[in-house]
Amino acid sequence: MKKGSWILVAIALVAALAVVVHRTQRSAAGPRTAKSLAPAPKISTTDMKPVPDLTLKDLDGKEVSLKDFRGKVVLVNFWATWCDPCRTEIPWLIDLYDKYRSRGFVVLGVAMDEEGEKVVQPFVQKERFDVNGQNLPMDYPILIGGEDAADKFMGGIGGIVGLPTSVLVSPDGKRVQTIMGPVDPEKLERQIQGLL
Repeated sequence: MKKGSWILVAIALVAALAVVVHRTQRSAAGPRTAKSLAPAPKISTTDMKPVPDLTLKDLDGKEVSLKDFRGKVVLVNFWATWCDPCRTEIPWLIDLYDKYRSRGFVVLGVAMDEEGEKVVQPFVQKERFDVNGQNLPMDYPILIGGEDAADKFMGGIGGIVGLPTSVLVSPDGKRVQTIMGPVDPEKLERQIQGLL
């Protein structure tokens, strides 16, 4: 990475850490409110732009395309094994994937580690995350990414500035939202509900 890119990554990490601290304090405050449990309004994608296709290899070397998930709500999550804010949000992603996968929600974890599969594969096999008191693995699909694919997928908005970065994609293949830094699990859950 160039020096300017490292500065942007550092700024993004500081911002992500602030978000994580805020969300951790908020979630420690108690259970969700009645308002957050109310049915989510349907989200219209009429004025949203389609995302470019993304085709990458999974941990078994098989090509996986975003087009394969047409008709489903997809969260494309760019992350890395060394990224602490990424590790913070992984349990939230596991939880949301487990809750909504039977209704058509998919998380695609795109690992951005420069070393690729040789560091990602052992991480995914070994690491367990506390999800509602259970130690669970990353059970959603993991793809091996790279800067070129990420830049193309982000479609002219400057590529990936920091990790994690997530893009919520509607069943008809449109970009609903780009999230820089860790996701807000409650807000994301309501968006998923509004798209299903």
